[in-house]
Amino acid sequence: MPGRYLEVERKFDVGESTPPPSFDGVDGIVRVENAASESLDAVYFDTPARDLAAHRITLRRRTGGGDAGWHLKLPTGPDARTEVRAPLGAEHDPPAELLDVVLAIVRDRPLNPVARISTTRKIQLLHGADDSALAEFCDDQVTAGQGADGTVDAQRWREWELELVGDGADADLMDALCNRMLEAGARPAGHGSKLARVLDVAPTKRPGDKLHRALAEQIDQLLVWDRAVRADADDAVHQMRVTARKIRSLLQAAPDSFGLAGDASIIDELRELGNALGVARDAEVLAERYRSALDDLPPELVRGPIRERLVDGAAGRYRAGLRHALAALRLPRYFRLLHNVEALVAADPSTQEKTATGTVAAAGKKVRRAAEEARNAADRDGAIHRIRKRAKRLRYTAAATGAKKVSKRAKEVQSLLGDHQDSVVSREHLTQQAEAAHAAGEDTFTYGLLFQREADLALDCRTRLEPALRKLDKAVRKLSS
Repeated sequence: MPGRYLEVERKFDVGESTPPPSFDGVDGIVRVENAASESLDAVYFDTPARDLAAHRITLRRRTGGGDAGWHLKLPTGPDARTEVRAPLGAEHDPPAELLDVVLAIVRDRPLNPVARISTTRKIQLLHGADDSALAEFCDDQVTAGQGADGTVDAQRWREWELELVGDGADADLMDALCNRMLEAGARPAGHGSKLARVLDVAPTKRPGDKLHRALAEQIDQLLVWDRAVRADADDAVHQMRVTARKIRSLLQAAPDSFGLAGDASIIDELRELGNALGVARDAEVLAERYRSALDDLPPELVRGPIRERLVDGAAGRYRAGLRHALAALRLPRYFRLLHNVEALVAADPSTQEKTATGTVAAAGKKVRRAAEEARNAADRDGAIHRIRKRAKRLRYTAAATGAKKVSKRAKEVQSLLGDHQDSVVSREHLTQQAEAAHAAGEDTFTYGLLFQREADLALDCRTRLEPALRKLDKAVRKLSS
């Protein structure tokens, strides 16, 4: 797996004749070391439509300096980026392990050189009390231009960079050092990176209406969580699945607004994406649920190899599910889904503010209808699960249109019934595992304890459901009045 590094830095524009700042007397800095100058040469890659640049991502092949190689830089925060590195190698095409990180953005589009940037860099290392380096100040003379050789729209400029190094990012130290740079005559850079200055890619405009803007925001989040899933980051599968469901809920709640009346193909594809992620997520939920439940029991009540069957078994299913999900995220089918959903954002909205309120009210009526059906349903668990799905759709739609009170009440119902559904799934799984344990001659006493615990939880959820539904219904009716 490629190496990952957190880069915390700020950039400044500076005139050619401006003398470097002095960092003497800055609290925490005890020594300034002039390091050897570096000559850096980098070729940057992107799609013909500059898709990486539009997402503030850079991919380059750089020679020179102590970190020569392939660098993929991903936005992490206001001053931070995650840099994913791979060795130079003999090839001049981007390595597959870096492309996979941004595959949801690149998809099947070609990657070609879009710019070349050469930098002559003077470096000062700023050391702390224990003589460890705390920050790196770079005085860069830059020659850059578009195209593989950097000759198109060529330009030259000087800039300063201040990067924190070490394990911790000290915001106070960053501010103090940057103040010295401002006092010396620098000004905050007009672009987030050298490449952004060369390409001058315009930021993506957000739609004006609430529903389309919410859809655009959720698509951005989906791409962020896609990268996290590929890195197997904590909770990434869950968050990507939730985001796909939010997108689906928005489209289901207002199909006319997105031009989807009578066309369920995109919604069906989003459902399939959720299913692809669901195997790993469901296993993850069960593993954590069983681990917590077994830890709560007195040791003498935990009998037989139950942890191996429940916790370790679920962890194994998670790993298999993750492999399945990653395979789905590399298919042309997934790329087509992303393209089609993005196209919906660009479509002209057909609703106005008043219609957005009506959309929330309509989603609220569907929750009310599902609750009425559940009261006399033969399959009570299935009927309650339908309430949850409709409450979830209402929640996301209300949040997108600014109906905060409705969104809050819908979230309460969704969370309550999410616990109920987890209990249903867990009891089914516990029954299966208890039967397997019994067939193997193992003690099944603890399975019974866990099953009863889940049954009690489900009963408590059903008891609290009606008051939660009444509060939700009241919020929806108040919004519509």
